[in-house]
Amino acid sequence: MSLRLYDTATRTVRDFVPRVDGEVGIYLCGATVQAPPHVGHVRSGVAFDVLVRWLRRKGLRVTLVRNVTDIDDKILAKSAEAGVEWWSWAMTNERAFTAAYDALGVLPPTYEPRATGHVPAMIDLMRTLVDTGHAYQAGPGDVYFDVRSFKDYGALTRQPVDDMVPAPDDAPVGGAKRDVHDFALWKAPKPGEPETASWDTPFGRGRPGWHLECSAMAARYLGPEFDIHGGGLDLRFPHHENELAQSRAAGQPFARYWLHNGWVTQGGAKMSKSLGNGLLVDVVLRDVRAVVLRWALTAVQYRSMLEWTDDTLREAEATWDRLAGFVERAVERTGEVPDEDVAAAPLPDEFVAAMDDDLNVPAALAVVHETLRAGNTALASGDLPGARDALVTLRAMLDVLGLDPGSPQWRSAGTDERYARALDELVEAQLEARAAARAARDFATADAIRDRLTAAGVVVEDSPAGARWTLAPRSED
Repeated sequence: MSLRLYDTATRTVRDFVPRVDGEVGIYLCGATVQAPPHVGHVRSGVAFDVLVRWLRRKGLRVTLVRNVTDIDDKILAKSAEAGVEWWSWAMTNERAFTAAYDALGVLPPTYEPRATGHVPAMIDLMRTLVDTGHAYQAGPGDVYFDVRSFKDYGALTRQPVDDMVPAPDDAPVGGAKRDVHDFALWKAPKPGEPETASWDTPFGRGRPGWHLECSAMAARYLGPEFDIHGGGLDLRFPHHENELAQSRAAGQPFARYWLHNGWVTQGGAKMSKSLGNGLLVDVVLRDVRAVVLRWALTAVQYRSMLEWTDDTLREAEATWDRLAGFVERAVERTGEVPDEDVAAAPLPDEFVAAMDDDLNVPAALAVVHETLRAGNTALASGDLPGARDALVTLRAMLDVLGLDPGSPQWRSAGTDERYARALDELVEAQLEARAAARAARDFATADAIRDRLTAAGVVVEDSPAGARWTLAPRSED
């Protein structure tokens, strides 16, 4: 396979060789559902959606596992503050994430396991680590991973243990961590936490630490070794470092490649709720078409930081309108393209080379824009076969990016609904003025209004029920 991907563990661009020929297993760290998603949250979903689409376009069978962390300190704290059950709070936010992914055209994962549904697998993994001396019980319900017991701890981020930030877990009552860097596998309930937020284990009642769940679920759905582990850049340490350590300490080879997407930043700072600079997806989508937001998140290379400014969406909107406009005009002149033809269409060599180069989307989009220019030139000159070829090729490339204007997801997004609403209100206002003029027998004014509408491409038809309007058919010139 010609695909090359940047492996965070080796810090090199490596040839991607699937563990099993023709198949790819991917584990993507999904949402911790403590709050509804902002734009920074969904970048990971969009970035890895492009990877999945490209692998499938290359003929590989992809199994994508994207977990949901539905139990943690922040979920418990925020639900208590809101006065609702923690599981209700988690489910509400999980649904908000699902709605955001769906709106942005992110393909559903093969499996989307929740942490709370995999406690037995976590207990089994924890028991293995304790039995082999890599973990210990520090108190009733408190179990920690002994980082000094695993000689390769720090391999992912290339840090000596003594230089690492200590694990944030508080020392438990009735016991103590052996080392400040040891991290929690299982946590005893805190005073005031609901009984439903803990489970019985051989080590006492408690709930999962953040890291244990992902190792347990990755092994459950992908096996002890799989191809790609993905997530946001901020997850490399401590989350992914700890996942790698506990899984390998338990005798599992775990991920062969580690991929991390860059952040969405504002003013150079990572977009986050804690910094107060989060743009909630559902709020953004009140004023912006979902496809425009998808374009903004897709158009940069996945490892690059995306600086969010006032121009980010304006530029994405202008680009999308040019592409969707060409597709609309080309379809009008040459006919619809069946989706199966788009899926089977050959892709330009330069586009393939860009995507195989660690998903270099900006370089791939350069080929898209070249095809757009060629298609517009063909339409202007009346070269309909050339326009048809450009249409099919353009849609095929954009389909790889989840941005095909002719796809069922985006077919109705070619024009901004705000323009349609504005046009409707303006025309209706003119028709009301015309009706008032006719009622006053001021036919000169009524005819002048109708003439202005006709010149603007609006056809007015009078009927006993009143005037109705439509847009004039597009000229073929």
